[in-house]
Amino acid sequence: MKTDILLIEDCHEDADLAVRVLKQENPSIRIKVIYDGAETLDYLFDPSGEVIKNLLPKVIFLDIKLPRLTGPQVLKKLKSHDDTRNIPVVIMSSSSQERDLSECYNLGANSYIVKPIDFQNYQSMIISSSRYWLNYNITMPV
Repeated sequence: MKTDILLIEDCHEDADLAVRVLKQENPSIRIKVIYDGAETLDYLFDPSGEVIKNLLPKVIFLDIKLPRLTGPQVLKKLKSHDDTRNIPVVIMSSSSQERDLSECYNLGANSYIVKPIDFQNYQSMIISSSRYWLNYNITMPV
C-alpha cells in the first residue's frame, strides 16, 4: 500500500502519539510505522536490493537511535539508491548534538527536527512538518 508518511521510530509511545495527532489532523493520511532500522530496509527493498516501488512514501520521518541499524545507516542506504534518493527524509530526534546534525545532513537529510518534550509543542511540530512535506513541498518526479 502506498503511504504518505513512513514513520521510523523505535519508541512505541512516540510513534503512537505521532499517528494519533496526524490522524486527528487528517483522517485520510496514510501512515506506516516501523520500529527498527533493519526492518525499514526489509520493507522498502526486496532481497535482491531492488526497491519495492509501490511501498515508497511521500516523506520519511526517521529517528536516529534505532535498533539493529541506526537512523544514519538507514539514511545512507536511502540516499545511495536511485529510486529512494529523492524521497524527503526528516530526521526527528531528541538529540541536538552538533555531530548528529552534521552526520545526518552530510548523509543527505532534508530536515532535522529536535523532538519537543511537551505535548503541545510536539503536536504543533508534527502537524506543521507533515503539512509542509505533504502539501507544500514539491518533490522530484520519479
